Amino acid sequence: MMATEKTHIAVRNLRLCTKDCLCLYVCPTGASDTENSIIDPEKCIGCGECAAACPSGAISLVPLSYPPQQMKSETVLAPALAMAREKARTEELARALAASAEDEGAGRLGAAFARATRLVAEDLLRESGYMLPQSKNAHDLLRALVAAPPSDDFPVAAAAERLLKLIPENDAAAVADAATDPAGAAAPATRTYRCLMCGAVFDVPEGEPPACPVCGAGEDYLELV
Repeated sequence: MMATEKTHIAVRNLRLCTKDCLCLYVCPTGASDTENSIIDPEKCIGCGECAAACPSGAISLVPLSYPPQQMKSETVLAPALAMAREKARTEELARALAASAEDEGAGRLGAAFARATRLVAEDLLRESGYMLPQSKNAHDLLRALVAAPPSDDFPVAAAAERLLKLIPENDAAAVADAATDPAGAAAPATRTYRCLMCGAVFDVPEGEPPACPVCGAGEDYLELV
């Protein structure tokens, strides 16, 4: 049988994984490691046997090459980011209420509401072109985290550096910019902000209103670095 080029790898959603471990038995290369909740991307051949066997639907196949992230019009971006910022503020209020609640049930309810609003905000950010691994926005954020981690023990910096190496930037907006900008043109002036809500560090072009690309927090929740 002729070997075929690997086009996908399996990934596990830890929120859904129930440790049934059927993936261990069907994986032909031993890529699945349920003890550490990982699937080794080097061993995985993208056959999909684990995804088909998983009773909780926790395993999916993702492409190794992502299609270009399409540019969003301002009519889509503006309301989506505005809603994401409102969700970020709502999450902050819910977390504060959960932390100050004297009743355990009220505390759990506040924490659950905070989590729900964060999930909605994440969906809005994805729709806006953020948090997608191949997008220029995501790569800009990862580069900022590598260059200026929020703290010395920030655990995401190493992961961000690895993601930059693993996932090439494939963004329609970036391609368009490269086609229209003259080679060697000076980079536009930017200002660096730190988000007081999630700790992300990112750059914003001069003159543009700042907003955190991770949680959507607005200028009131940002500080200049």
